Amino acid sequence: MVDLAATVTAVTERMLVDAGIREGMRVLDVGCGRGLVSQLIARLVGERGQVVGVDIDSRALAMARETVHDPRITFVEGDFRTLSSEHGLFDAAVGRRVLMYQPDAAEALRGLARVLRPGGLMVFQEHDSTVAPTSLTPLPLHAQVREWMWRTVEREGGNVHMGFGLASALTRAGLTVEHLRAEAIVQTPEMHHCVGPIARAMLPRILERGVATEEELGIDTLDARLIEERTKADATYIGEMIFCASARMPG
Repeated sequence: MVDLAATVTAVTERMLVDAGIREGMRVLDVGCGRGLVSQLIARLVGERGQVVGVDIDSRALAMARETVHDPRITFVEGDFRTLSSEHGLFDAAVGRRVLMYQPDAAEALRGLARVLRPGGLMVFQEHDSTVAPTSLTPLPLHAQVREWMWRTVEREGGNVHMGFGLASALTRAGLTVEHLRAEAIVQTPEMHHCVGPIARAMLPRILERGVATEEELGIDTLDARLIEERTKADATYIGEMIFCASARMPG
């Protein structure tokens, strides 16, 4: 079974390489969470590079500081839109599933622009619920699980169509979009992506928003039931789209 998180990480790494994140850069990881993307960036910027991860979630930052031990990476608590000038200027800013939680994505990007050097890069990855779910055969359980997850995001105030809005948000913020693509998470009877761990991680949020009960989710058997449904139907399934974009500041 393929780790869904690893699949998304591979998409992120391709995005960073295509955008031009390279040796010696100083990069800001916005909404860094536990530092997974920060570590990807550090590998690309090399020994001469530097990564600063910023997040408003103190608990996530505590875990990042506890688990990530890389002298090139520094974690800062705060709002990336109002980051202090004491942290200096950056060659690039990177974010994953960040803009979807901003009330005004373009305004957030304009705030972020203050800490980028002229000609600097903004590189963002946003998931989108618009196209999927897609399969030639009805897969009720797949559709239900996906609905629970996206409804939770929506009730949290997230923009579930941020992928389709990504290019326009960057343009409205005054940047020039250089690269834009979308990739699908594809599952088949032989290719399985672990959804259960994602649902388990989201469980407190799902319960808090009243989207579903723990009994309805049945997390312990969720992956097995999803595989069984897809295998019996001999179906290929696309659960969501991932949009990746890079844009450049004036100058």
